[in-house]
Amino acid sequence: MESLQIIGIILAAVGAINWGLVGLFKFDLVAFVAGGKSFGELNSVSRVVYILVAVAGVIAATAITEL
Repeated sequence: MESLQIIGIILAAVGAINWGLVGLFKFDLVAFVAGGKSFGELNSVSRVVYILVAVAGVIAATAITEL
C-alpha cells in the first residue's frame, strides 16, 4: 500500500503543478501533453489523466491521515 500512496502523492503533485500553470499562465500542461490544440480541450487521453489525478488526490489524502 505504501508504494500506491507514493504514486498517488506524485500524481497529486503533478495535478497541483498543472493547476498552478493554469492559474499563472493559462497553460494546461495535461492538454498540451495529451495532444490538445487549445486550452482545456478534452480528449480521451487527457480525460484519463484527469481521472487518475483525482484518484491520486484521494489516495494522497489517505496517506496524510496515516502520518
